[in-house]
Formats: sequence, C-alpha cells, structure tokens
Amino acid sequence: VEEIIAALSRVRGLFVIARNSSFAFRGRAADSKAIGEALGARYLLQGSARQDANRVRITATLVDSTAGTVIWSENFQGALASVFDLQDQIAARVVGALLPRVEAAEIARAFRKPTESLDAYDLYLRGLAAMHLWTEEGSAEAISLFRRASDLDPQFAAAYGMEVRCYSQRKACGWVRHRAAETAEVARLARLAADTGPDDALALATAGIGFGFVVGDPAKGARLVERALELNPNLALAWLFSGWLQVWLGRPDRAVAHIERAMSLSPQDPQYAMMQTATGCAHFFAGREREAVDWAERAVLMQPNYWIAWCVLAAGRAAVGDVAGAGRALDHVLRIDPGLRLSTLDAAFPIAGAAEIAKWHGAMRIAGLPE
Repeated sequence: VEEIIAALSRVRGLFVIARNSSFAFRGRAADSKAIGEALGARYLLQGSARQDANRVRITATLVDSTAGTVIWSENFQGALASVFDLQDQIAARVVGALLPRVEAAEIARAFRKPTESLDAYDLYLRGLAAMHLWTEEGSAEAISLFRRASDLDPQFAAAYGMEVRCYSQRKACGWVRHRAAETAEVARLARLAADTGPDDALALATAGIGFGFVVGDPAKGARLVERALELNPNLALAWLFSGWLQVWLGRPDRAVAHIERAMSLSPQDPQYAMMQTATGCAHFFAGREREAVDWAERAVLMQPNYWIAWCVLAAGRAAVGDVAGAGRALDHVLRIDPGLRLSTLDAAFPIAGAAEIAKWHGAMRIAGLPE
C-alpha cells in the first residue's frame, strides 16, 4: 500500500492525501462520504491483500466519495516476489481511471521502485512502524532496521534518508547522548541519501531536514527539499520540512504557507503536532505571538514529549507578557532536555538571522532559561 500511495503521489495531475492520514482509517467502519470529507479527498482507493504461501492476491476499488459510486474495481494476483509489479499495475489502473490524458512520461516516472529487494523493503517498513512510535526505544530500533535495509541494498536511498529522520527525531525529542558523533553521522547519511537518490523525493527531503536541523546548514537543506518538491509536489513531509527550513532562514510567512500545504495533504497525520509547532514558531518570528501561543498549546496537547513545542510556547508566552506561563512551559522543556541553556540554544535550534536569534534568546531568557 505504501508504494501505491507513493507512486500515485508522484503523478503531477493528482492531489494525493499522505499515507499517515489515509492509514488512520484502516480497519475503521465508516462510509466513503465521511472518510472523503475528513480527508478532503474526492476519490478513495480501498482494498485488501491476502497472502497464501508464496502468492499474493490484492483487491482494489476506486470510489467517488461524493457520490458513493464505484468507478473501478479489479483483482490482482501473482507471486509474492512480484509484489512491486502488482503495485505498479494498480497505480497505473487508478491513473487511467482518473486521468486518461496523463502523459506517459509522468506515469513512467511515478513507478520507480525504491528497491528491488523484498527483504530490504520489509526491514524498511518495519523501521517506519518503529519510528512512528515516537519513543526513544522505537527510534533506536528504527535506526537499526533502516541500517540493515541499506546494508542489503546500498542503493536504497530512502533507507538512508529515514535513518537521518530518526536522528532528527532524536534531537527533536531530547534523546541525543553524543551530539558531535550523531551530527557527523547525520551528515554522512544525508550525503548518502542525496547521492544515491538524486531523483527520490523522500530521500532528498529527509536529507534536507538532516542538513538543516541536525548539521545546522538550513540553506543547504532548503535546496534539497526544493528539489524534492519539484519531483513530488504531493509529499506532505517535504512541505513540512520546507516550512521548518523557511522558519530558520527568516521567512516566516513563506513557512506558514508551506506548512498549510502539508496540513492539507495530510490532515490526519500522526506528526500533526510537528506541523502545529512549526506554524506557531513561524507566527512567533512574524510578530504574531498570540497566534504562536495558540498553535503551540495545541501541539503540546497532542505531543507532550516534543520539547520544541514547549520552547515555542515558552517564548510566545514570554513575548505576550505571561511570564508565569512561560516559566511553566520552560519547566517542561528542561524536564525533557535538562542540559539546554541559552549558550547551547543555537546548536539545538538553528536560526540563521541575527534579529531572529536576538528575539528568540530574549524571549527564552524572560521565560527563565539559564545562561
């Protein structure tokens, strides 16, 4: 299913809801109209897969959610080893049903596979599941699984990229134990992701956030994410990463627009708290501190272990004169990352502009962050 979504999203004529949001409805009893309204999608691709020994049978149905009518339905079956070919067939049939005039080149570009190795792909999917737990143990397990996937297939660019993303997650959640070593490892992995996947939007986007957030080079990160969005304008993760990078580069209004795009592509995303935090941070630097507080408060309710959200809340409250509330938010920050200080804040959060750094430091100083 993951690859079918990815293939469809690379076709420029389609606006495709991200995997994380669409998977939120897996196994839930709801009619197609309700799901379509919740996701903001007119067409729904539904289906199931069954495995019998070394063969797999996939049933796929394309539904118009507004009318409740079936546009197309088909069964696909074949050897388990040819599952990627079955995925390609399904994606091609859906494109044919929705966009009969889509250029052949666009369709062909959409069907590039991330790896030919089923074993590597299985490790990759298990790594995604572990990463999405948002726990320190899950992140460590995901790093191990992604590394095993790239060991099996050294050209598996997305596996390198997702390992970068895990290290970014570790930094965002205050789990880093050896900052210099992890920063060097992220730089190495991000280069591998970009070099082995110059036409892989996911690999480029994750490499970009690694360079921007962990390595501290948001300009380089932004260039990689821009390339990712040229390749796949439906990749919600790339729009989110671009939003963060625009914040760090001092372009808050552009950041808000990019994050809004991410939210529209993935309205049920389990990482929605990261989107809310990025939006709040952008409003803070744009001088809309009360909006920053509103967004950060939503983010910490959804993901209370995300220290950056608490930082944005502390800074926003300090800027609007709620010093006591800022201090309470800072208490949460220091519980997650006890070693954070004003002197280490720039390494933790790579803001580029002098005016933005001064505003950020000033607000965090009012909140009570030690020097």
